[in-house]
Amino acid sequence: MTTPESTATRQLIDLSETTGGFIHDMKNHLGTVLLNLQLLEEDFEDAQTQRERRAAERIKLMMGECQRLVDLSNDFLRFARIEELYCEATNLDEVAARLIDFVGPTAKEKKIVIHCYPCSDLPLVSLDREMFERVLLNLLLNAEDAMPDGGTLTVQTGVEDGFVVLAVIDTGCGIDADTVPRLFKPFFTTKADGNGLGLATARKIIAAHGGSIEVQSEPSRGTKVCVRLPVHGATAFT
Repeated sequence: MTTPESTATRQLIDLSETTGGFIHDMKNHLGTVLLNLQLLEEDFEDAQTQRERRAAERIKLMMGECQRLVDLSNDFLRFARIEELYCEATNLDEVAARLIDFVGPTAKEKKIVIHCYPCSDLPLVSLDREMFERVLLNLLLNAEDAMPDGGTLTVQTGVEDGFVVLAVIDTGCGIDADTVPRLFKPFFTTKADGNGLGLATARKIIAAHGGSIEVQSEPSRGTKVCVRLPVHGATAFT
């Protein structure tokens, strides 16, 4: 028997697949446009007249906009098509240490001090490492962006109510109470150059792992993002 809930779910899946297919085709066409603009840019490499130089600048502008649309398409496809997870028992502290090392140089340039507090005897989690690293990198870069004048970034792990918890804490500009509930909505962003899919994709990936993510923030004092993941073997994935 088909229930209204199952019909609605099927409709959402169909809509997601249709939208994903449309975006994929659009990205292919954008790639063709971008390639032709690159070839056109080569024709104006040695621009001599003011008119030619103006045309070269417009070509460069269009190339930038096309690339931005391609990047947005890729981000949307990642959001719409969270593929089947390939999980294995993983130490979350090891993942955190690797990503902290990766963002270390940019943090140093921005005068951001990173503190890492791993948990001793941290239980393993079932993790699709590649997908989760994408999530954690997004959280760390968001924290960096919130501290343009420097600050402190703290990453800590622990165990709470049977879940492994990872917290990313910054001393940045913070977020007001009205904005916090909207952070995970697709296409909502507080960044001038953002597309609003980073945190939406993060929540979708974490939910696919059977976990959850939440944000606590206060303007001018900073933000804390907590990710909770089931201990390895404690739950089945859907």
